[in-house]
Amino acid sequence: MANIADLLTGAAARWPDVVALTDTTAEQTFTWSQLDSAVNGQAGKLIGHGLRAGDRVILRLPTSVDFATALFAVARAGAIAVPVSPLAPEAEFARLTGHSGARFVISRDSDGGGPEVLTPSTEPGEPVAAAGGDENIAVLSYTSGTTGPSRGVMLSHRALLANLDQLGAVPGTVRHGDRVFVAIPLFHVYGLGPGLLHSVSAGATVVLAERFDVVKALEVCAAHRITVIGGVPAMYAEFARMSADELGAGLASIRLLSSGAAPLHPKVLATIREKTGLAIFEGYGLTEAAPVVTSTLVTGYAKPGSVGRPLPGVELRLVESDGLSEPVPLDPDDLDDAFVEDDAGAGLVSVRGANLFSGYWPDGAHGPDEDGWFRTGDVGYLDTDGDLHLVDRANDLIIVNGFNVFPHEVEEVIIAMPEVAEVAVVGVLDERSGESVKAVVVPAPGVSLSEQQVVEHCAAGLAGYKVPRTVEFADALPHSATGKLRRVPPAASPPPPSTETLRARSRFKS
Repeated sequence: MANIADLLTGAAARWPDVVALTDTTAEQTFTWSQLDSAVNGQAGKLIGHGLRAGDRVILRLPTSVDFATALFAVARAGAIAVPVSPLAPEAEFARLTGHSGARFVISRDSDGGGPEVLTPSTEPGEPVAAAGGDENIAVLSYTSGTTGPSRGVMLSHRALLANLDQLGAVPGTVRHGDRVFVAIPLFHVYGLGPGLLHSVSAGATVVLAERFDVVKALEVCAAHRITVIGGVPAMYAEFARMSADELGAGLASIRLLSSGAAPLHPKVLATIREKTGLAIFEGYGLTEAAPVVTSTLVTGYAKPGSVGRPLPGVELRLVESDGLSEPVPLDPDDLDDAFVEDDAGAGLVSVRGANLFSGYWPDGAHGPDEDGWFRTGDVGYLDTDGDLHLVDRANDLIIVNGFNVFPHEVEEVIIAMPEVAEVAVVGVLDERSGESVKAVVVPAPGVSLSEQQVVEHCAAGLAGYKVPRTVEFADALPHSATGKLRRVPPAASPPPPSTETLRARSRFKS
C-alpha cells in the first residue's frame, strides 16, 4: 500500500548523498539517506513506546527538521499525525488533544496536557518498514476555524499522494534539482503538502526557516541559491516593501514564486513583477482537498485577482446552494454592478478528485457526496477565459432587503482609500432590512479618518444597499498563522473589535 513515507524511501534510494533538507534555524543539513535514517530512528522510538497503527500523534513543532522527521516517522509507523501550532494557547491545545484522542505528543515542551510527551529526535535508526497506506488516514488536520470551531479533516495517504501527482502534472512546478525555501508553518496543510511533501516527492532540496523575517529570508535565498519560494501574501507584501536592489540580490536565482492560503492583492503582484521581473503564481485550495485545487500555473499566466484553473485530475463546477450545477444569478436590479464579469454568475465552488478527504473526524461525516463531489463553501465565478475568481465564503454573504452583498466587493472599495491599512466587512442584524453592512477599519499609521469619510467614499462607488451603515475603527484584526482573518478567536487571545467581525473577510493594503 502506498504510504507518504515511501516518498522519502524512494528519494533516499535514488539520491542518497544529495542534500535533502537544510534547517536554517537549527543550522542542520541532512542528505536523503541521513534524513531517511533519522525517520527510522524516530519511528523506532515511537513503536518502542507502544504506538499502534491508527494511534493519533500530535506534532507540536515549528517549521523545522524536527517536524519533517516526526511527520514521516508517524506515517511510517502506521499512525496518524495531528499537526498543531506550537504557539497554540493551552485551552485550544487541550481541545484538539481531547477531540483527536491523541496518545502521544512530539514536542520540544515537556508538558503534553495529558498524552505522553516524546522529544523530537534525528538520531539514526535501523530500517522500519512502512505500515499502512492508501485509504488509511495519514494526517488529521484541524482547520483554522476562521468561520467556526476547528474541525478535524481526515486526509488519507491516497488523498495526499493524489494531490502531489496532480501538482506534478502542472508544468513549472517543483522538480528535482530545485532548492525550495519554506518559511510557512508546516503544521498548516499548505506548508505540509505543497511545501514539504511536494518537494520530497520531486527530490528537491528543502530549505526551512522557523519564522519569516524578510531581511533574513533574502540572505538565505542568496546563500542557498533558492530557486522556488512557496509563500503566503503577507510574505510577498514584505518583499514588495524592499528596494529593487535588495530583491534583485536576494532573489537572483529564483525561477518560481507561488502564493496560497489567503488572497494575494494585485498591487503586491504588480510591485514584485516591477521590481524583479518575476510573476507570483497564485493557487486556491482547502484542507479538505489536500490541499491544492487550482493554480495560475496551469495556464502559465499570473492573472491578477484570479486563482487560475483546476489541476489535472481535479474537476470543478459552480453550483447553487441546493447542489444544482447552475450559477447563482446576479442582482438584476443592480445594472451598474461590475463586480463580476458580464454573463458570469457566482456560485458555490464544488470539486471532485482523488485528492479529496475522507470526511471529518471521527466518523467521516460530511465528506464528498455519493458522486464524489464536495461543496467547499467558497463563492466564485469563472471569467471569459475559464479562470476562477473567488468572491467570498457563502456564510459571509450579507442579505440587505433581499439583495446579496459580497463583503469582498465592499472591502475592495474601502481598501483603495490611502488612509486604510486593513478592513473587514460584516453583516449585522437590522430591524428594517434584515441585515446591514458594517465595516471594521484599521487606519494607516498616523492618519486621521472618520466614519463619514468611509461612507462617502463607498457611496461614490457602490449601490446604496451596499454602503456601510456603520463603521468601526480598530487597532488590529485577528488572523490565523497564514494570514486569514480568524472568525473565531483562539482561546486566551484578545477578542476582536466586536463579535460581528467573526464573520468577516480581510483585505490587506500592499
